[in-house]
Amino acid sequence: MNKRWASLVLWGAAGVLGVSATAAAADAGAVAVERVTVLPGNGASIEVLVQGRGPALVLLPSRGRGAEDFDDLAARLAQAGYRVLRPEPRGIGGSTGPMKGITLHDLGNDMAAVIRNVARQPAVMVGHAFGNWVARTTGVDHPELVRGVVIVAAAAKQYPAGLSEHVDRSADLSLPDAERLKSIQYAFFAPGHDARVWLGGWYAEVSESQRLAGKATRQSDWWSGGSKPLLDLQAGADRFKPESTRNEIRDEFGERVSVVVIPGAGHALVPEAPQAVADAIVRWEKSLKP
Repeated sequence: MNKRWASLVLWGAAGVLGVSATAAAADAGAVAVERVTVLPGNGASIEVLVQGRGPALVLLPSRGRGAEDFDDLAARLAQAGYRVLRPEPRGIGGSTGPMKGITLHDLGNDMAAVIRNVARQPAVMVGHAFGNWVARTTGVDHPELVRGVVIVAAAAKQYPAGLSEHVDRSADLSLPDAERLKSIQYAFFAPGHDARVWLGGWYAEVSESQRLAGKATRQSDWWSGGSKPLLDLQAGADRFKPESTRNEIRDEFGERVSVVVIPGAGHALVPEAPQAVADAIVRWEKSLKP
C-alpha cells in the first residue's frame, strides 16, 4: 500500500479547519481517501473521509453506524466522477462533540460546516436510514448549500411498531451476538441476505445519542427535506417502508420527488445492492440542473 501524508491548516467560515490528511490507494486504480477534520464552531470536531473529484455528494450512515458502511459505495461513486464526502458522526472515529441535549438541527449544522469548508460547493445529501433525517434537516436549514437530497431506505412516516426495538438491540453490545444477529437480520436485511456483515460496526453510545436527537426534533421540522429535488431510493423488502407507503412522499411533495425501488433488498440496502444504489444516484444526479 502506497501512502502519502500531508498536514495543513485552513481558515473557514466556522473557524480554523484542522486538516490532517492521510491518503491511501489500496489497489491499482483505487481512488485515494483523505481524512479531513472540520471544526464547525459549535463544540464539535468532525472527521470527514474525502475521495474523488467532481460534483459533491455527502454520505450519511444509519443510526449508530459509521462512514465505513459506505466504503464500497463511495469507491463506486468516486470512480463514476464524484467528490464523495463521508463525515463520521459525533462519537465515531475522529468526530467528537456534545452527545446529549442535541437535536437533528445540531447534526445538520455539522453537515453545513462540512459542505462550506470541504465541498466548497452546494452538495447532494445522501442519507441512509437515520442519516436521511440529518440529510433532510440540512436541506431545510441550509438550502443554499444543498442541490438535492437522496433518502436511502427511508422509513415511512408511520412504520410498523416494534422495529425500532430491533434497531436498539442491534446496537446493544451487551447482548450475545446470536441475539443481536436475529434483530439485525429482521430489521435490516432481506431474507437470503447475510446479516453477519453488519454484526460489527455498531456504536451503542452514538446510537442512543442519535435516537434522542431524533426524539427531540419535530418530524415536521425535517420531513420535507427542503424544497430542492429529492430522490426516494427505496428497498423493495424494507420492513420500515411497507408497499402501501411507496408513494407517500411523492404524493405529499409532488414532482420534485423521484421514486426508485430496488427489489429484493431490505433496510440495510447499501451492502445488499451497492451497484444498484450507485447507479440510481448517478442517474438522478445527472438529471439535476447545474
